[in-house]
Amino acid sequence: MLILLPPSETKSDGGTGGPLDLDSLALPELTPARETVVDAVVALADDPDAPRILGLGATQGADAVRNGDLRTGPTAPALERYTGVLYDAFDAPSLTRAGRARAAERLWIGSALFGAVRATDLVPWYRLSGGTTLPGLGTLRSHWKPHLGDALAAAAQGVVVDLRSGAYQDLGPVPRAVTATVVTEKPDGTRAVVSHFNKHHKGLLARALTTTRAEPSDVRGLARVARAAGLRVEVTSPTLLTVVT
Repeated sequence: MLILLPPSETKSDGGTGGPLDLDSLALPELTPARETVVDAVVALADDPDAPRILGLGATQGADAVRNGDLRTGPTAPALERYTGVLYDAFDAPSLTRAGRARAAERLWIGSALFGAVRATDLVPWYRLSGGTTLPGLGTLRSHWKPHLGDALAAAAQGVVVDLRSGAYQDLGPVPRAVTATVVTEKPDGTRAVVSHFNKHHKGLLARALTTTRAEPSDVRGLARVARAAGLRVEVTSPTLLTVVT
């Protein structure tokens, strides 16, 4: 099973790992494509227009400049680098030793900068979103799409659960991957797609699928694991789970 999480705009600082080593990342066939994006982002750090290009707010200009340290700054495991609602719900620090081992085996994180990385890959702090158009490179979608989906599909052993947001799924779609939607059910039985708590419930689902000893091979097996963890889920189609809150 391969579980794909979205990245986050917010990231932890620091890290105890050495400088970025692209050759050490999973999916080495993506190294040339990663080199191209890293070079473009580092070069952009000196551009006064970088905040606008990166879609940053008026008070976030320092983040664009800080991207210039991508190759020299400290690194940390990807699962520790990314933060926010989904990662709070996943609660990586509380994983058991067995849970950490399964996360290392099963868990991947989408990335505008690297395409995708394993949970244990050492990555630096950076600021780059999936919808960015980089000078001299074009859209990240056009850059990653010819490479990323095939690389992920080749790396998968069994079912793929793609919990990435739409912008990151577009960077590298994985055929026949199982996705998830989160809905809330009102007292009258009507349902609405959840926005605010969507990431929270996907984090809970990711944790359930990461830590189970089971090896589900299809969407029904995934649903059984999620229910055993206390989640209310429905099989909507062979490639879609619905989490009901």
